[in-house]
Amino acid sequence: MAVEEEGLRVFQSVKIKIGEAKNIPPYPGPNRMRDCYCTVNLDQEEVFRTKIIEKSLCPFYGEDFYCEIPRSFRHLSFYIFDRDVFRRDSSIGKVAVKKEDLQKYHGKDTWFQLQPVSADSEVQGKVHLELRLSEVITDSGAINHKLATRVLECQGLPIVNGQCDPYAAVSLLGPSRSEAKKTKVKRKTNNPQFEEVFYFEVTRPLSYTKRQFDVEEEDVDKLALRVDLWNASNLKFGDEFLGGVRVPLRVLGQAGVHDAWYFLQPRENGGKSVKVEELGSLRLNIVYTEDHVFPSEHYTPLRDLLLHSANVEPVSASTAHTLGEVCREKQEAAIPLVRLFLHYGKIVPFISAIAHAEVNRTQDPNTIFRGNSLTSKCIDETMKLAGMHYLQVTLKPIIDEICTEHKSCEIDPVKLKESENLDTNRENLRQYVDRIFNVITTSGVRCPTVMCDIFFSLRESAATRFQVDQDVRYTAVSSFIFLRFFAPAILSPNLFHLRPHHPDPATSRTLTLISKTIQTLGSLAKSKSANFKESYMAAFYDYFNEQKYADAVKNFLDLISTSGKWDQKSIETPIMLKEGFMIKRAQGRNRFGMKNFKKRWFRLTNHEFTYHKTKGEGALCSIPIENILAVERLEEESFKMKNMFQVIQPERALYIQANNCVEARDWIDILTKVSQCNRKRLSTYHPSAYLNGHWLCCKLSADAAPGCTPCTGSLPANIQLDVDGDRETERIYSLFSTYMTKLIKMQEACGSKSVYDGPEQEEYSSFVIDDPQETYKTLKLIVSAVQTLEHQHTKYKRDKFKKTKIGSQEHPIGDKSFQCYVRQQSESSTYSI
Repeated sequence: MAVEEEGLRVFQSVKIKIGEAKNIPPYPGPNRMRDCYCTVNLDQEEVFRTKIIEKSLCPFYGEDFYCEIPRSFRHLSFYIFDRDVFRRDSSIGKVAVKKEDLQKYHGKDTWFQLQPVSADSEVQGKVHLELRLSEVITDSGAINHKLATRVLECQGLPIVNGQCDPYAAVSLLGPSRSEAKKTKVKRKTNNPQFEEVFYFEVTRPLSYTKRQFDVEEEDVDKLALRVDLWNASNLKFGDEFLGGVRVPLRVLGQAGVHDAWYFLQPRENGGKSVKVEELGSLRLNIVYTEDHVFPSEHYTPLRDLLLHSANVEPVSASTAHTLGEVCREKQEAAIPLVRLFLHYGKIVPFISAIAHAEVNRTQDPNTIFRGNSLTSKCIDETMKLAGMHYLQVTLKPIIDEICTEHKSCEIDPVKLKESENLDTNRENLRQYVDRIFNVITTSGVRCPTVMCDIFFSLRESAATRFQVDQDVRYTAVSSFIFLRFFAPAILSPNLFHLRPHHPDPATSRTLTLISKTIQTLGSLAKSKSANFKESYMAAFYDYFNEQKYADAVKNFLDLISTSGKWDQKSIETPIMLKEGFMIKRAQGRNRFGMKNFKKRWFRLTNHEFTYHKTKGEGALCSIPIENILAVERLEEESFKMKNMFQVIQPERALYIQANNCVEARDWIDILTKVSQCNRKRLSTYHPSAYLNGHWLCCKLSADAAPGCTPCTGSLPANIQLDVDGDRETERIYSLFSTYMTKLIKMQEACGSKSVYDGPEQEEYSSFVIDDPQETYKTLKLIVSAVQTLEHQHTKYKRDKFKKTKIGSQEHPIGDKSFQCYVRQQSESSTYSI
């Protein structure tokens, strides 16, 4: 979800590898081990949780998490929790990385020391204050200074134990005073509107003299205002601290007025004294990306160069191929290229062109597509995008079964447990391999068209290049569909969204053995036993040393590499797209009170959207996909609840609350995409609920009144290929900008190769340059397009910096920006004078 910002769209995303923790403090009991899990939080909002690793003080998680970040945030935080025998969770420690510091750790494996967690340090949100210092003449003629403090509102306060009933405590602090006053409690909101004013006497002079006035001025500078936010709790432990801010009165300056937003800060010295090294550490790899995307016309020159790549002769002189040459890793070039070409329907000709060039450079048919080339990485990425739901319908049922049955499949005699039988384990493994092999080789009709077209091109190029080798037309395809698609998905189902978490060690071992066998079956290698280093695997493979397996593989490969045969693929089997617990409130039944908010298990397939009392039970309600007319966010003020959205049907709307902002966005996105082609989709909707006989947004009383707000923009109907072409072009520009020195060096290499028709200089040998003149022309156009965009970004940053006002709602004053604010105000005052 993009944030609009002065003509730009700003996208935030984060990709995290949660590795492992070490040296967690032992449990203070006879059993010193802990059952730990890790959460990922945007400020205080949990957006992801790993599985629990039992009985370990050095838990290995090995989990990946990616999300588009739909809101602003200050900290990306990670918490380690321990679950005790009574299933109670207690925090052990945390890692909190400020947003501005994320680039320091970009793409690096980093060990972070766990920090102590205390209620006083767990703060988020901001507060809007207005301070005004005025003179008041008393009846005796004396002059008093009074400070009027107006607490206007707060935004984004943390929710404590499922509720937020905030109030503000306002104190004037000085050498000899500490007056405190409180606002009213605002119930059930973390965005309270207070609008309350408090008055404090600053000085009490006996008479108005010049000397006394000097004393007053000095007194004011020594004072500070303290505003603390609290959650009014009914618990015996007292109210919970939500955050606070200290404002020195010297900010009033000559004008005597101060109006600003402040970030709430932790309470000073509020936490317990804990030695950091006692809490252990956590290994993380964080990749945070922020894309600033201009209107589409700014990208036309670079986009046109990229989309023309398939038509350039030779393809090595094209813009897209050049990106692969200059990037440090082919993968970072492949991801935006594939998404861009898929978006514009040009992925097949592009991959066909670069694959044909790679095949012609390959000397040995046994090594075809075995390297990490741009071709291989682009096909990998295409399969991940276009084939994800193909994987779901093909592999997910059997993978789920393997992960829940926990059958023993260890066939290595050295690793066999005393209670296990080798023959039984072999039979368990053989049955699993047979079933997975059968579901794969009978799934050809469901293989996405774009994958079939690419496989057809690979097959034709390989067969033409190596006409003597009759099997190369199969191995060219199997090296992708088996080696890089099915086998990795079996090995790590969590990375392909087949399972929510990394499997336990025993199940992971079973999946490893299955993956090895399936990979070998699909490879059609001449000597099967030579593919295994382990003798026990070679012995196990004898079960499958029959011609019927090779025939099944060839039939499957023939089917998926026949272009155009399956243009319209209708998958009759329902595909499970997303499921999980949420809270629902159906409009039309029991409209008053909170009784109709209930926790339910929601399940979305390509056929219907259902909810159930719990997972595995029958559906309490089923909404056919064709009955979903719109899916939109619901304004928080409707029910004083965050992360709500509505599924609008012909008769009523189903109101749903997701567990966090990321999950809400994911549900809205996938429900919108799966229902995008419905003929009766609405063009307008009501952003608030229908309560007490009227719509809260437009105040109309008819429950069937047409919507008052336009529905959000249309999205591509194809679930897998929801791509923003401009965003991908912006990412490609960023890569070219990052590797500009390599572009210049590649230009030098073209000149060197044109002038000196001899051995290449060593510094240029890493570049593939088949036609120096054509490549040089392309490089010149790339540099020009990149520099034009660079100027646009520089201008935008300069203009934004000029317009940035510290203390505004968009840029609140924080712990490090107070001096900047004072300086900015001083410069403003000087300029006005």
